[in-house]
Amino acid sequence: MPRGGRTKTREVSERRCIATGASQPKPGLIRFAIGPGNAVVPDLAEKLPGRGIWVSAERAALTRAVKKNLFPRGAKAPVVTPPDLVAEVEALLTHRLISLVSLARKAGQALAGAEKVKSGLMSESIVFLLQAADGSLREKARLRPPEGEFSHFDGLTAAELGLAFGRDRVIHAGLIAGGLSDQVRYESARLDGLRVNRG
Repeated sequence: MPRGGRTKTREVSERRCIATGASQPKPGLIRFAIGPGNAVVPDLAEKLPGRGIWVSAERAALTRAVKKNLFPRGAKAPVVTPPDLVAEVEALLTHRLISLVSLARKAGQALAGAEKVKSGLMSESIVFLLQAADGSLREKARLRPPEGEFSHFDGLTAAELGLAFGRDRVIHAGLIAGGLSDQVRYESARLDGLRVNRG
């Protein structure tokens, strides 16, 4: 299964990663565009104009693209690559994921708290489990993720997950089936490839 939490199908268009040279479905990649001053900018929503430059949603691939200065080749033009691009992408993906979980909460599609999440898992209404990276391993192990590929993500800290629910800290959260749960799964998978410091 490609990174991005989605199964490869014929309908999903592919792009070539400038770091690995491999082609794969867009959900497993991050798009970059050329912004003001010919600077490379992340285009997480894939809506910025101009030629897209694609890199696998993996920290090693993005680090290689920056260190080896591969973006000019992908852009087919001289461009400026910010030295902190990897950290910028991680921060933007983190913010994007927190915002999506917050939207899901406001739409009644996200639950927080061990008992509520446990109940949702038992009733099979929860399709995606989020747990804090710095939560107790023993406590997290008491909740079994839903069936299926990439149904669990533990890349956010308790404080970051708490932001989505208007609390100081959240250890356990769950997403109910719906459009927002698909988006949360997608962005979680992309962030999972970039985040290395958890807890």
